[in-house]
Amino acid sequence: MNYNMIAYILGSILRIEGALLAVPTFVAFWYQEEQAAVSFIATITICLMVGTVMVSREPENKRIYGREGFVVVALSWVVMSVLGALPFYLSGSIEGYVNCFFETVSGFTTTGASVLEEIEHLPKSILFWRCFTHWIGGMGILVFMLAIMPLGDERTMYLMKAEAPGPLVSKLVPRVKSTAKLLYIIYVIMTILETILLYAGGMPFYDSVVHALSTAGTGGFSIKNASIAAYNSVYFEYVITAFMLLFGVNFNLFYLMVMKDFKNVWRNEELRYYIAIVGIATGLITINIYHYYPTLGASFRHAIFQVAAIMSTTGFVTANFDLWPEFSKSILYCLLFLGACGGSTAGGIKISRFILLVKMVGREIRHIVHPRSVNLIKLDGYKIEEDAIRSVTGFIILYILILLGSFMIISLNDFDFITNMTAVTTCISNVGPGLNMAGPVENFAFFSSFSKLVLCLDMLLGRLEIFPIIMLFAPSIWRKSYM
Repeated sequence: MNYNMIAYILGSILRIEGALLAVPTFVAFWYQEEQAAVSFIATITICLMVGTVMVSREPENKRIYGREGFVVVALSWVVMSVLGALPFYLSGSIEGYVNCFFETVSGFTTTGASVLEEIEHLPKSILFWRCFTHWIGGMGILVFMLAIMPLGDERTMYLMKAEAPGPLVSKLVPRVKSTAKLLYIIYVIMTILETILLYAGGMPFYDSVVHALSTAGTGGFSIKNASIAAYNSVYFEYVITAFMLLFGVNFNLFYLMVMKDFKNVWRNEELRYYIAIVGIATGLITINIYHYYPTLGASFRHAIFQVAAIMSTTGFVTANFDLWPEFSKSILYCLLFLGACGGSTAGGIKISRFILLVKMVGREIRHIVHPRSVNLIKLDGYKIEEDAIRSVTGFIILYILILLGSFMIISLNDFDFITNMTAVTTCISNVGPGLNMAGPVENFAFFSSFSKLVLCLDMLLGRLEIFPIIMLFAPSIWRKSYM
């Protein structure tokens, strides 16, 4: 284990976090929010001081292997959340550090679950930081670091693999640094484009920026108590719907579009499944809730917005879908598990894993019928190695076990089954709203501090796709060398 390099990277991450905190600090000065500004400056000072100490001694050996990559990713997200919660706590915007930590983890992991009962009275800079954490966590702080810092070794691909969502991670171009830059360029351009479209439609500039940040990270924090429903605008809803769906697409496909390789874009099985599932779910819910709204257009508008919000794991709300028929709620709950595409900013199990799972079941059935046949599993025309298949199987098993274990622990609060189950599911899938007491117009303030920490762990497990966090608790990972 290269401990010196781990400390060096964590120090770099803290200094980057300190630099990023300068943005909400500027917002605080712009809106003359002195107390918030002081809390941001204090946090920046702590981040820079600790980070500088950790990077003061540059390690001679800068090699990063698989286990260092997983450990660095897991620790960096925990440390970032611990310090990122300080502005909320020091400014007094959120009461109690556990609540501040919950809100920050929910922000960085792009979950969007909140403990806040009243949002609109908070300082604008605090609300900005709250939404900005979505944007930072959406693409990943380590991907950002790889884009701007020369770590000097192609083994840094282990960092990207450990942080990037999805079962299959590939480089767009030969160098990891160039890949990270391309991803962030696409990310920034799409965020700016959404901001422009919202502002052009009449949304205030500040509101346009923060909602674009939340959409890009597929997080769902809003500056309004009623979320997007507060604007009561068909235009805003359709713009945000479109971008929620776009940010749920594998970013590799956007690169292929830029390169005008549309043939391989459409060959992507995950994209075709994604479009089909969104279409089918929207159609079924539109029909099911038709009698809840005055026109078919209104039913469709609310249906596609909530399907996009849940499937992309953004979690914005335009309607209290907890009041919809059970059939519609059941569809949305299934989408909580599924999520969007691998390589996007969305959470959930990912469609690519679902496709592989279906193909694995099909292969087993064919093997039972024809024991001597050779059945390969292919995705987009390429053979999937058995290591990848084993990884998908392990991930889904762990996902279910963690969900059930967390559900049992949360049940100690003695809330109803639907509340407990959907709260855990929405956190581990990084979606935000659940049902009943954890529903779209409710919040997570009623959970005990211990339960909130369990849900924080679920959010981190979901965002980092389980293995990096799990490996922190494996004794063998901390040995200097494997036995």
